[in-house]
Amino acid sequence: MSSSKKITLGLVQMTCVGKPSANLEKAVFRIREAAKKGAQIVSVSELFLSKYFCQVNDKRFFSLAETIPGPATEVFSTLAKALKVVIVGSFFEKEGKDHYNTAVVFDADGSLLGKYRKLHIPDDPEHHYSELFYFKPGNLGLPVFKTRFATIGVSVCWDQWYPENARILAEKGAQIIFYPTAIGWPVAEKGKEVAKTEFDAWITIQRSHAIANGVFVAAVNRTGLEENLDFWGGSFVADPFGKILQQASHDREEIILVDCDLSRIEEVRESWPFLDCRRMKIAEPK
Repeated sequence: MSSSKKITLGLVQMTCVGKPSANLEKAVFRIREAAKKGAQIVSVSELFLSKYFCQVNDKRFFSLAETIPGPATEVFSTLAKALKVVIVGSFFEKEGKDHYNTAVVFDADGSLLGKYRKLHIPDDPEHHYSELFYFKPGNLGLPVFKTRFATIGVSVCWDQWYPENARILAEKGAQIIFYPTAIGWPVAEKGKEVAKTEFDAWITIQRSHAIANGVFVAAVNRTGLEENLDFWGGSFVADPFGKILQQASHDREEIILVDCDLSRIEEVRESWPFLDCRRMKIAEPK
């Protein structure tokens, strides 16, 4: 049996307001709090610097975008170095005339290890997810990041519904896949049976990524009511068997701290060798 290799994840579930500086100040405070309680890798939710502006198509919101490196990422870099923790951030990035929904990973020495640009972009104005107006699909592939504490992969929100992202990241050596997220119910749906069904599906698909690939999965959602969407929180970490180790509430700001024993990955993959038994090409009978 593999020797234990335990690390602690910190997931910051928070509400967001219309003032980016206030959101950044809150996130910094929460990350400090998580680190003080022992977190070694801390993640915030998707596009945490603002309200979820993609509910409407409005060119005014392009003013929220910044370059990477930029002012906000510099704050996270300095914070990661000061706290000696890994930080996963999520930003509205501009590069020339193009814009992306981008996750950034900072190592525990403050270095920017790299970034991932969201590949799958939802285009669903009826349900208030109109992201193609703002973001181009990512063009950086699916990198993994060898941090001080673990090798991690990152995908963003809508990516969590696609098994390809998780499989590729696992094959590249990711031990933990983070999903910074901004997902909730249209206001008219909350409390109805369809709302429960949607939330259960969100949990199930991500647990399935953990099981099929023998990795830890960490989903970090926002919470709170923003115009037409009631964000459902529920941030959680699942182990390589798909067991939910800890989960946040629907409607409260929380930091959840989760101990993950990375040796479980090897143990589970020995029992359930899904990756080893894959058949990439299946011959059709003649």
